[in-house]
Amino acid sequence: MQYAWLIWSLILAGIWLVIYFLLDTKDKKREMLVASLGTSLLGFTEPLFVPEYWSPPSLFDLAMRTGFDIESLIFSFAIGGIAVVLYERIFRTAHERIPIAAQHTPRHRYHLWAILSTPIIFVLLALTTRLNPIHTAAIALILGGFFTWYCRPDLKKKMITSAFLFLGLYFFYFLTLIFMYPGYVERVWNLKVISGILVFGVPLEELMFAFSFGFLWSSIYEHFTWRKIKNI
Repeated sequence: MQYAWLIWSLILAGIWLVIYFLLDTKDKKREMLVASLGTSLLGFTEPLFVPEYWSPPSLFDLAMRTGFDIESLIFSFAIGGIAVVLYERIFRTAHERIPIAAQHTPRHRYHLWAILSTPIIFVLLALTTRLNPIHTAAIALILGGFFTWYCRPDLKKKMITSAFLFLGLYFFYFLTLIFMYPGYVERVWNLKVISGILVFGVPLEELMFAFSFGFLWSSIYEHFTWRKIKNI
């Protein structure tokens, strides 16, 4: 089981590649790549989750020795791009630039706060509560998603749909880990300090994370670049 986390991350990277090459426009591919590069930085938050949430055996045993690991960077890179374009891969859509004049409507005034809301909420909860980091992350992602929804209601369809699409994909993906490495979840996840609820062997918190991440992250590219989705 020493290389399960590495293999599992590489499987996700493989899914990323398949989706990337199936995208039908250069704009969507650029969106996926840019989002992934930005999301890969989340891999550096791994020390917040090791060992409080889980303790994965990693390449060179980095996770247990330093809190950081190479696998987290691969994993974060992959989920970021997938969550952002999954909706666009399934539905025929294109991007349209929001006119500068429209960027100053009342709701758009909260643009910066909506973007910063998730890290702010995460830090506040981490400092003021004893919640497990995975619960803090899920709450911050959901609340940040609602802030985004308020600021950019035009993205709500993509956000809601993407939350369920990414949840479904992630659930299936997680089942591959259980199939390849029976007992890995019980060995690696700190089930005693979280809910301990397993859905077909998948920790409930993993599904919470997948849903909340898909909900918020699917809108991040449009929010940063002042673009909106249009059907084609």
